[in-house]
Formats: sequence, C-alpha cells, structure tokens
Amino acid sequence: MGHARRRVVRRVTRLTAVAGLLLGGTMVAQAAMASEPPGASAARGTAGPAGTSGADLVARLGTSRTAGSWTGSDGRPVVAVTDERTAAEVRRAGAEAKIVRHSMNELKAATAALRAAPRVAGTAWTMDYRANRVTVEGDSTVSASDWTRMTEVAGRIGGFVRMERTEGAFTTRLNGAQPILSTDGRCSAGFNVTDGRTDFILTAGHCGPTGSLWFADGQGDRQLGRTVAGSFPGGDFSLVRYDSGSAGQGADVVAIGGGNGVRITGAGDPAVGQRVFRSGSTSGLRDGEVTGLDSTVNYPEGTVTGLIRTTVCAEPGDSGGPLFSEGIALGVTSGGSGDCTRGGTTFFQPVTKALSALDVRLIASDARQDTGQSAEPSAPATHSAIAPGTASPGSSAPVAGGADGTTPLSRLSDPENVGPGLLIMGGSLIALVATRWIRAERDRKAYQRYYSATWS
Repeated sequence: MGHARRRVVRRVTRLTAVAGLLLGGTMVAQAAMASEPPGASAARGTAGPAGTSGADLVARLGTSRTAGSWTGSDGRPVVAVTDERTAAEVRRAGAEAKIVRHSMNELKAATAALRAAPRVAGTAWTMDYRANRVTVEGDSTVSASDWTRMTEVAGRIGGFVRMERTEGAFTTRLNGAQPILSTDGRCSAGFNVTDGRTDFILTAGHCGPTGSLWFADGQGDRQLGRTVAGSFPGGDFSLVRYDSGSAGQGADVVAIGGGNGVRITGAGDPAVGQRVFRSGSTSGLRDGEVTGLDSTVNYPEGTVTGLIRTTVCAEPGDSGGPLFSEGIALGVTSGGSGDCTRGGTTFFQPVTKALSALDVRLIASDARQDTGQSAEPSAPATHSAIAPGTASPGSSAPVAGGADGTTPLSRLSDPENVGPGLLIMGGSLIALVATRWIRAERDRKAYQRYYSATWS
C-alpha cells in the first residue's frame, strides 16, 4: 500500500507540473509570490523593504557627502559617497561604499533647473544613483526643436545630465488590476486604506476627479463608491470611499491572479536595485527592478513629481494597480511607456507619500496572527484583491463544509482517502487551471474591446 501511495503522489506531482505550464511564465511568478511566507514580510512591519539601511546612512551622513543608495547584486546596501572619509564610515556601518564625483545636492540642483525650464510634455527625468547622473528621457511625441531646447538646458547644467530618446509615449495607464469603472473610464483599485472610521480604495489620481462615481461592473448596477480626495497632476493618488463604509474581509490581500494573493503587512519605500512586483488586469503579475526614485514625468495632462521609476512593464489597463515586494506596499501605478511585449518603463506613486498626504493608513495584516502558511487569501478579498467568484467588493463568501462539519480538504487528506483524493485533486487542478486561463483570456479580451475607447 505504501508503494502504491508513493506512485500516486508522483503521478499527481507530474499532473500539477503540467497544470502549472498551462499558465505560462506569469503563473510561475504568481505561485512564487503566493507561497511566500508572511513572516518574511511581517518582520519588517512598516519599516520598509531591504535597502532601508542604505537610506538611513544617507540621511545620517547628509546630502553634501552622499549621492543616494541602492541594493547591490549580493543584497547588501551600496551608498554613493563623495570622499574616502565618508566611504570609511559607510564600510564601518556594514554597507558597501562607492566614491562618486557629484553629491546629492548637485543632482537635486540639476533636477531643479530642469523643472524651472519651459515644460515639455513627453519628457521625464530621474536621478540615476548608480551612474551618478541625471537621465532625461524624451518620448516619440517630443519634437526635434523641443528636444534641442531641452538638450541646451542640460548642457548648461553640466556633463552629468544625460539625454536619451525612448520609444513609445509617456501616458497615464487608465484601467487596471481589478476594474473599477466610471463615466471617466476604467481604472484600477490599488490598496485598501482607512482613516479609522471609514474604509477607502487608494488608487491613481488621474483616474478621475473628486466626485467621480465608481462601479464594480460595466452595466453600472453595483455602485462601489465615490472619489473624495486626490492629487493630479503634482501627485498621482486618490481615495475612493466605499459606499458601505467598509472594505470587508480580506482587505489586507492583493490579488495576483488565478485566485492567488499576497498578504500586505505594511507600507514602505523601495530602494534602487530592489526587485518589485506589480499586478494588473491587462498584463497580470509582472516583476522588474527599481531604477530610480524622486522621478519627474511630464504627462500630456500635467507634471507629476516624486515617482518611483522601474523596469516593470505595464499596458493600458494597469493604472492604479499595486506595486509591492515581500508583502510591503510600495506604490500605485501611474504611467509610463512601452508594453509587456517589447518592455518599457513604468512610474509609480509612492504609497507612503500618498498615505501621509491623505491622512489615512494602510489596512495591513496583523503580523502576530501570521502562521507562516501560504499568503493566499483566507477569505475573498475586497476590490483591490478580489477573489474569483466574490459577489461584490467588500463582501465575503466563506467556504462551506459538509453536514458533519468537515471540509472537502479535510476529507481528501484522510489516510483512507489519500490515494483517490490526490488523484481527484490532481485532475481537478488541471481542469480548474485550464478553465480559469480560458476564462481570463476571454474576459480580458472582452474588456479590451468594450473599453478600448476609454484607454489613453
């Protein structure tokens, strides 16, 4: 009997691997995030992600002696410094030091000069800590004459300002991770937040002005809430107040597709070089690297400052969606250029700045309740992390047990049923994965057709 059971387990393992292949590379990333132990994130609380010690060193040493920090390939923080004495202090603190020519004060002076010049839509600039320079990008909409004028401004600042042309156009990314719809178009829920009395959805500010009504379906049958505060341009964040006043169960979970989710344990600021993840309904779960902080983007609608610059791709349909890493909320999708076929650049509104400006706090998991199990939702999540089959945002749909109080999972794990149970689970998994993949593709294409007129 023991040998038979081992054969069954091996067969189900093979079936499960085949089922994973049906979802492609995206599902591999989703599974990796969904199985991440909450404890790894919870230990950080709201202090922030790896690399914060580098930022602490920069804050302590001052902007005249440093020029930013980032996470090295070995995971250690690297701090850019302007002299050997400061480098020695960094090394004594346990971080790696890199001596550079230009201080943070010089980099900030360069970006201030760029902001003071006549605004050119389709341009963006970022302080590149690792290269110790300011990189100015111009998209395909910037005319030759405007680019020449920008180049002249950069030349007057100094040789550490680098000019680069980029394909595509910098646009705000309407639509998103889990769709919320209004007369202004379709956007995305990001994270659930609260002021202690009422719950809200934190999303992108360009999604709609104050007073915008949001619905959970394309027919407008289920009103979700109303935009009550926000900033755009300048910043890119807004609050949608739930009509019910409550985000409901699962408010601390962000959906990553396929019924999987990541439990959010706090909010923090990213480090340059950090690996991050973004979730969106058009392009699903994607990952990339933080390449810059405090970036400025001149969208056609206006200028937004203080953004996170990343290599994470995004497409129309991903705006307002959550950016996170190891259970820490980092940002909401603002805009960018390119797509997920050729790659591109995506900018995010930092969550910490939005929370401070709106005077709200993130609805996060209580670290003391984490058990180290899978970070999948324990209950259907609210709209920013909505689970398949959920009746409406903010509602719950607990799994029902049998008449004797046992659950389907407990019956399958009974030793007497383990062989047939594993076969049933394997077969059901393949059917479920295939069905969800087909349904997701069908729904995504339907949304693209129906709402294509509202995309930027």
